[in-house]
Amino acid sequence: MKPTAAADSRQNLSADDWAEAALDAIAVGGLDAVAVEPLARGLGVTKGSFYWHFANRDALLRAALQLWERQQIDSLLSKIDPSATPYERIVRLFKAANMSVRDGRLYLAIAAAADNPTVQAFVQRLSERWINYLDESYRALGYSEPQARQWALFAFATFMGNLQVRRDTPQMMPEGQAFSDYVKLMIKTLIPREARGQGAEEEDDHPHVVPMRRPGP
Repeated sequence: MKPTAAADSRQNLSADDWAEAALDAIAVGGLDAVAVEPLARGLGVTKGSFYWHFANRDALLRAALQLWERQQIDSLLSKIDPSATPYERIVRLFKAANMSVRDGRLYLAIAAAADNPTVQAFVQRLSERWINYLDESYRALGYSEPQARQWALFAFATFMGNLQVRRDTPQMMPEGQAFSDYVKLMIKTLIPREARGQGAEEEDDHPHVVPMRRPGP
């Protein structure tokens, strides 16, 4: 009997489909959850679909990490208007980096697996890209190189700390307007008033932050 169109479609999943499934697995169960047979079952295909795209699990892991980098940095930074002021660029980055619960868990799960050589190189590159972007933006605000580096590290550490709180004690995070106010306070703290420039007060009064709902069980 010939395979149905639906079955044929499932067998012809793209490499990115497999990579996305691997990212979902990492978000739930960490790096150990990336296994060919469970992923194939979840996607409704045979292992043959996997081996059409990847030589082994490590190749899938590399593809998943590359997809994550495209989603979380390349896509995000491309949405920030290069003509915006340095202050506006930093503010928009902070707001855009308000990850979903799934993405926050995924980021932390990947960082926790940094003893894996493939993951270690990826985490270092990803962190350096974030920090270097922030460093450049703070220098554009008028800070010296040492000061800009300190502020960039402070901002990145704050971002990572927020992800950890949302994962470990989500009930402590505010919701709705309270969360918008929280992000507004964080932005004010991470960009001192003297560096904000013209128009910053108006931006402060209209944070345009998407309210976050507390994650379910």
